Amino acid sequence: MVVWDSEQYLRFKNERTQPSRDLAMQLPPDDGTVNRVLDIGCGPGNSTAVLRERYPKAMILGVDNSPEMIEAARKAHPDIDFALCDASNPEALAALPGDFDVVFSNACIQWVPNHERLIPALLAKLKHGGMLAVQTPMNYEEPIHRIIAGIVHSSEYADRLPQQREFYNLTPPEYWELLHEHAARFRMWKTSYMHTLPSHEAIMDWYRGTGLRPYLQALPDDAARNVFESKVFAQVREAYPTRSDGSVIFPFPRFFFTAVK
Repeated sequence: MVVWDSEQYLRFKNERTQPSRDLAMQLPPDDGTVNRVLDIGCGPGNSTAVLRERYPKAMILGVDNSPEMIEAARKAHPDIDFALCDASNPEALAALPGDFDVVFSNACIQWVPNHERLIPALLAKLKHGGMLAVQTPMNYEEPIHRIIAGIVHSSEYADRLPQQREFYNLTPPEYWELLHEHAARFRMWKTSYMHTLPSHEAIMDWYRGTGLRPYLQALPDDAARNVFESKVFAQVREAYPTRSDGSVIFPFPRFFFTAVK
């Protein structure tokens, strides 16, 4: 199991939170009909705080399977309820108290297997007419992912690092079929965020909080981790040209959908 670091994750808080703000704009208005909101994979609570802004009077519950993330969320947002819950466990989802007007998930479901089971389970937590709103990264064709995958699957690391699939997203057509079967109506869209990062090292710092973390955690010591990172970094410098001021454009495609029960 991956052990998450809230401080590392929040080093790019504004960039990581913007998709949740954009997704929240698609939620029902704060007209008194939204009283209970569930944030799946809340992390350190930055997306849950966006929901609090959207619904100041609602009961909001943020859940995550990381004790470290839940602890950070509780410290940062004492006006919101947070609890441990593993979204990959259908029984744990079903055991969450009551039904919700909104179920929200920002950059979480890519870590959860079996979306054919997960999406119906999330819809099941909604009241009739409630809305499920999801954002998940779909940046597998970006250089950083291809670089990491190439090194992980190389002969040097094939026997040293986990080779199983780390991200469990379906394709957009597969989500279409799934939502068509289980939702009353739905929308899907994709947005590429063109982040400006100060340096190539910032790309590495970003991925230490997410995509690199399972592999760095699997290596035995700092020396091995440093060697692995140096191989990734050398290719990152080649793949992302610098701008006139030394900064780097870091494209990040993300997939969104909303679905009504």
